[in-house]
Parts: sequence; C-alpha cells; structure tokens
Amino acid sequence: MRLLLFCLLLVSPALAAEKRIAVFVGLCDNATQGIVKVGAKIGDGNKPDDNLYWGCTDGLRSYFKASKRWKLEKHETATGDERIYERLTFRHVTEDAVLVAEAWRGSNLKECYVAFEQALVSGKQDLVAFIGHNVLMDTEIDPPAAKAAGKVDAVVLCCKSDTYFDTRLKAAGARPVLLTTQYMYPGSFILHAALEAWLAGKDRLALRTAAGAAYARNQKIKVGPATGVFVKMEP
Repeated sequence: MRLLLFCLLLVSPALAAEKRIAVFVGLCDNATQGIVKVGAKIGDGNKPDDNLYWGCTDGLRSYFKASKRWKLEKHETATGDERIYERLTFRHVTEDAVLVAEAWRGSNLKECYVAFEQALVSGKQDLVAFIGHNVLMDTEIDPPAAKAAGKVDAVVLCCKSDTYFDTRLKAAGARPVLLTTQYMYPGSFILHAALEAWLAGKDRLALRTAAGAAYARNQKIKVGPATGVFVKMEP
C-alpha cells in the first residue's frame, strides 16, 4: 500500500502539468457566412477535406498533421454530433501538452462559437482557440452565464477579434493572449507558431511576435505590418 501511494505521488505532478488545448474551427462557408467569397471548393462548409480552414495546406488538419512539433494520436469522423465533421487529438513532441481540434459545419458557426465559450468556462482547458469567420459580425450571441472555473487563456483568430471579443472574453473570466486588429487570414500556421511560445511559458508579447513572424512568412509581407495584425497586449 505504501509503495502504491508513493507511486501515485510520483505520477500526480506529471498528470497535473499536462497542458490542455481545445480548438474550435468553424469551416469557411460562402453560402451562410458574411465573408468575402472564396473559391467554391474551399468555401464549402460541408466539405472539410477541401475547406480553407481545415483541409487546405494552411488549414488546421493539414498544417498540424504536417508539423514536426505535434503528433496525431486520434482522428475521429464519428464524433457523435452531426455538426462536427471531425475531431483530431494531437500530442506535442517535446512538451506535455494535448490539443483537441474540432471541425464544425460552416452553417453551424454560431454553435461552434458557443461551444468555444463553453470550453472556456468549463475549467477543463488551459487554452481555448476559435478559428474562422467573425461570427459576431453576422449575429448576436448571448454571453456565457458562468465564469471560467480556473485560469484559462483564449485565442480568437478571425477578422477584428479584439474589437468584438476582448471585453466578452474578459467578462467570462478568460485571459485573451492573441487577438487581431484588422481583416486577416486565420491560417493555422498562426496558432501553431503562437503555441510554441505559449508552451515555453513566454508572455503575450512573445506570442504576438511569433504570430507576426509566421504571418509575414505566409503572406510574404514585412514583419512590422504582419505583427500589427495582432493586438499588442501587456505582458
């Protein structure tokens, strides 16, 4: 019995240290979202394989599967929810961190965002991210009734997320760590770069720097303007 208790004491800190990350991706959808129209193939919110935010090169599934920093552990297509086409579980190769990402049907963008906020306040995650179209530009959504049950960081990668989401996230008890200042392209290379800084325990300015550098490379623009896409927050 004493040996068992000793083993549990050794294991418990490792379990407690695991970082939990949840990512909610609303598939790009020309038909139902107030977006600048993209190509029909990549803008079909019912087809994750070709979708701009999921199956394309910079989409979450493709980008993280190709990453040398994350390893795919589980790929679910039977998610138990018809609104969610796929659920992927990745584990970081050097840090003790697990990332679970969901691809939501484009026409269910509102529900995708509500699920994001529910995860924020659940107390089960260390960081929660939303990627897709700025749903609050199209519709009003009641804020969550509950506040976050513990410390949680938030990332919202969509156009002008600072203007629409900063106050809302803080009111829910979350700490925004990466938001945007302008119209932009929310490719998952941004999240990928920011997470490396976050997992290393760096401050919010470092996350902004990492995101800006990644955006500059992808968009082939200078680092200064690319960094300006993201809000400059206090460390």
